[in-house]
Amino acid sequence: MMLLTVNAHKGFSSFNRRFILQDLRAALLQAAPDIVFLQEVIGAHSGHASSRPDWPTLSQYEYLADTVWPEYAYGRNAVYPAGHHGNAVLSRYPIVSAVNHDISIAGPEPRGLLHCVLQPPQMPRPLHAVCVHLGLRESHRLQQLQRLCELVTRQIPAGEPLLVAGDFNDWRLRANALLADCGLQEVHTRHFGRPARSFPAFWPLLRLDRIYVRGVRRSSPGARASRIWARLSDHVPLVAEFDL
Repeated sequence: MMLLTVNAHKGFSSFNRRFILQDLRAALLQAAPDIVFLQEVIGAHSGHASSRPDWPTLSQYEYLADTVWPEYAYGRNAVYPAGHHGNAVLSRYPIVSAVNHDISIAGPEPRGLLHCVLQPPQMPRPLHAVCVHLGLRESHRLQQLQRLCELVTRQIPAGEPLLVAGDFNDWRLRANALLADCGLQEVHTRHFGRPARSFPAFWPLLRLDRIYVRGVRRSSPGARASRIWARLSDHVPLVAEFDL
């Protein structure tokens, strides 16, 4: 099973130079993961819809899901006069339930944890997937990581497999130690000793994005994204393969 996580940057390239949602969909189709975690994906935007002829009639997450990921869930985080954006999960497997947890701290950075329960075929137990987007301020992130740990320990049974991934904005590398307390292990750190470089996409220096697992039999980092992704977002996507 393969998971891919990427900050969709609202469908625009770095510095908002070009609208590249169609290219992003093509890249996702080529990568063909079983589960996709998206951050900063637009649910609706009346301004772009009325001014851009190439704006999709569907929400961005439905457009990206295409016919490959028949199941999807969306968690609205930021709401503004023209529309809203947030996190999304696209899945080849049935999504039994989805709950978006608001973890915003007072200020201009709405953030959320989208918790989906998936039921892959012929699996006796459900698979939990939590798509994460944390704040830019360290004090906010520390509180949000604590909220994530509380979600994991209080609402997700210890015997059920769990995937947690997304944009942690954790440039000071604090998350691994904090999330170890609730049993989460970061896939790239387990194999390479530290998280992957993922930002900025055209010359990755900062290790902002993560994939954590708990209760899986095997996990390993997938192949690094091709250079075409540098044109599709300001973040490099991360990929992991795992056995349940």
